[in-house]
Amino acid sequence: MAFDLRLAKRFGDTRIDFALSAGEGATVLFGPSGAGKTSVLNMIAGVLRPDSGHVRVSGDTLFDADAGIDLPPERRRAGYVFQEARLFPHLRVRDNLRYGAPGGEADMAAIDFLGIAHLAERWPRTLSGGEARRVAIGRALLSAPAFLLLDEPLSSLDRARREEILAAIEHIRDVVRLPILMVTHDAGEAERIGTRIVAMA
Repeated sequence: MAFDLRLAKRFGDTRIDFALSAGEGATVLFGPSGAGKTSVLNMIAGVLRPDSGHVRVSGDTLFDADAGIDLPPERRRAGYVFQEARLFPHLRVRDNLRYGAPGGEADMAAIDFLGIAHLAERWPRTLSGGEARRVAIGRALLSAPAFLLLDEPLSSLDRARREEILAAIEHIRDVVRLPILMVTHDAGEAERIGTRIVAMA
């Protein structure tokens, strides 16, 4: 089982209750803003603590409220790509990629399919939105993750850049074969990427 999740979290008068059992491939959380999709990703990544429940990914328990297990984010091996690229502005692309890589070495050949090798000496401020997003995905992949969390990875991109990122995600799903949990509010994205689609309202 790629994702075995049971999560509960209260925010004031709002409560998230979420359960998922999903196999390999890409699971897409689909729904409107405010449905709690990003909060679910944050609980899986360990940056938000659930009130109760468990997080198991590929058989590893990352969080279990009853058992007292709560691994810190850096031990969860989640490759997390946020809505914004969140690249370090003072580091060139190569060094942004090295930051995520074990031992600080980025194997550019391993992510050639992202088409970012030629960007290695560029500064983040000189990148287009699509280029920055591809670098962010590359940094996540080079961190040797056990799974990927993608939070609206296509937001604010034009059609051409969206197509580039969609193709990259499909490659990760079908060729790299990492478990993926992706958030979107776009039905077309959900249908194209999702091995399964989970509606959140």
